[in-house]
Amino acid sequence: MILIFSLSILIIFISNIMMFLSVILSKKSFKDREKSSPFECGFDPKSSARIPFSLHFFLITMIFLIFDVEIALIFPMISSFKLVNFFIWTKMSFFFLLILLIGLYHEWNQNMLNWTK
Repeated sequence: MILIFSLSILIIFISNIMMFLSVILSKKSFKDREKSSPFECGFDPKSSARIPFSLHFFLITMIFLIFDVEIALIFPMISSFKLVNFFIWTKMSFFFLLILLIGLYHEWNQNMLNWTK
């Protein structure tokens, strides 16, 4: 019992020393304006370093990811064709593809498939 207690005290002591050393050694002595500014061939930047985010591109990306996942869900339906009843497989496939087509029609109706506005 004393051995476990002394080892735990030693481990806590060593970990505290390591954390203290990391705090001391990682401190920056000064903040330089030139080091924190974006580098553009030695000149001051003429415009903002941040590019405005395109919400339309984000929405097209989300549509692509949704349909990509849906395609990944279609592949097991193909391999399960011979394992299940044909009538049930046809109904499930038709229902799944109908949901996909309704989603595609909704996105087309909302003009989400246009690349430019």
